[in-house]
Amino acid sequence: MDLSALPAFVLTALLIELTPGPNMAWLALLAATEGRRAGFAAVAGVALGLSIVGLLAALGLAALLQAQPVLYQALRWAGCLYLLWIAIDTWRGAETPEAGAGPGASGWTQMRRGLVTNLLNPKAAVFYITVLPGFLPPGAMFADVSVLSLAYVAVATGVHAALVIAAGTATGWLAHGPRVRITRRLMAAALVAVALWLFFRT
Repeated sequence: MDLSALPAFVLTALLIELTPGPNMAWLALLAATEGRRAGFAAVAGVALGLSIVGLLAALGLAALLQAQPVLYQALRWAGCLYLLWIAIDTWRGAETPEAGAGPGASGWTQMRRGLVTNLLNPKAAVFYITVLPGFLPPGAMFADVSVLSLAYVAVATGVHAALVIAAGTATGWLAHGPRVRITRRLMAAALVAVALWLFFRT
């Protein structure tokens, strides 16, 4: 197994992850409105989703998505619809009389949302087929792809965790008292914007 390209790949993955995208927007808003615990639960779900996509990509699913545009589009639409469902659920939470009296969705719920969102996001699979192959040696094996996939998940998780820590500092001001209704509505609107961004950009 050749690891000579690993440092360059890690740097490339870091630069890509620092570029604003759906995961970063959602995680920042979640941590700011629901707190760091919810944010870290979502980060765990995102990491698991990226790991599964990486494994499937190593097994050839990414190539299948590239070869089958209809499958790619179906996955893209499913991801957008799921984000819209989360937005509706968040908006309804702001309408309940108890909004602001306690935490929002449970950690398991946020983890599941992070997992499903990334499983339904074809951009992750496309990364494995457009960027990762350039760092593989000739005649690369499953182990080579797996190592780079795990490195990408580690970089993404580090960036997401740092984002949650930073955004979580705003929780005390945004998610308590009468401001919680406004912040949750803003989060719902932002999720709609992320879904539309994902729909028109991918």
